[in-house]
Amino acid sequence: MGGRRRAAGAQRPARLARCGQIDLGEDDVRILHIGYRLPPDPGGKERYIARLAREQVLRGHEVLVARRRGDVPPGVEAVTLKPTRLGRVAARRSDPVAFALECAAALPRLGPVDVVNLHGDHREALFLGPAARRLRVPLLLTVHGALAMGQRAVMPWAFRHVAGFVAIGARPTADLRRAGVPAEAIRTMSSGLDLPRLDAIRARTVVEPGLIVSVGSLVPVKNHALTIEAFHRLRAVRPGVRLVIAGEGPERARLEGLAGEGVEFAGQLSGDDVHALVSRAEVFVLASRRLASIGEGIPTAALEALALGTAVVVSSDATLGPVIADRDAYRVFRSGSAEDLVAHLRWVLGTGAARARMVERGRRAVSDLDWPRTAAVIEDWYEAARAGEPAPPSRPCRETARG
Repeated sequence: MGGRRRAAGAQRPARLARCGQIDLGEDDVRILHIGYRLPPDPGGKERYIARLAREQVLRGHEVLVARRRGDVPPGVEAVTLKPTRLGRVAARRSDPVAFALECAAALPRLGPVDVVNLHGDHREALFLGPAARRLRVPLLLTVHGALAMGQRAVMPWAFRHVAGFVAIGARPTADLRRAGVPAEAIRTMSSGLDLPRLDAIRARTVVEPGLIVSVGSLVPVKNHALTIEAFHRLRAVRPGVRLVIAGEGPERARLEGLAGEGVEFAGQLSGDDVHALVSRAEVFVLASRRLASIGEGIPTAALEALALGTAVVVSSDATLGPVIADRDAYRVFRSGSAEDLVAHLRWVLGTGAARARMVERGRRAVSDLDWPRTAAVIEDWYEAARAGEPAPPSRPCRETARG
């Protein structure tokens, strides 16, 4: 492994500075991210890991990533994993568990690491927590979506060696609290956004009247079938509308059977193509629902839609709180209710002035979610976890946000 080394267990000087910015000096931070997949595999979690790792490299840190699939960002070091005997057994039922076992076995080979940021849940933490503790390295767990609460009984044991938690939205925060994690150990936040790039796309895009867009893998949790049902009800009274769904997945054949006239499946698009499509739309819709073992955190695609100046309508299982505190910046319909979704779509499409005000509130609501500020907040949390302190309070960090 490349990069500078220190003696195992060597003490490091305190360096928590103003506004969450770690004073790197000659002693930068060596960060290990662990996530099962990275882009080009689709998903908000995958993009989050890659973008955060890249931002941390730009901020002067040494960053390593262990992953099963996907491309490691420029400047980030890939960790080579080796199969383990126990992992081979676990892989028969769960490859993510086998992956966690391989990562745990790899930790001692990596040299000194200052913090391990695991992106997963209790299954991976069960094995990586003890491995990190043996090396006296703090483990932070970023939970990107709802937990499988049917396994709640094992969670306190799985989380016993986790130094701190990042919850991407209210849903994972609530699940962690139900699992017995104290509030002061949880930092609730969202993904960062590439605001300059989104602003540039918005500036060169012309809105297409009547265009409704949904973005997400074609899987049951996204509930695209409900979006299609609501669209056909809406089209009966507004025949000029059309629906474009961007994403790919195992439900495509079933959804195409439901689609009918006015519905288009765009397939898996590049990030820029997705953003251009969303920017052209009058409305962005996300109908995600909570299932027994999966659910949304804060959907990054909806935050990006706000930044792109598109009106956003999401289900009550995919809300943007507490990060977006202004509930007038977007609309929420009852999860599972096509009738309620239609009512919100009719309001958004039928009230130009009100929609414009909502869009402007949405853009203001995400104006401080750029990646430099998000990375600074996470560095605060890393530092607090390493010091054994509770989560630091949120701070505006406007200077960092402009960086």
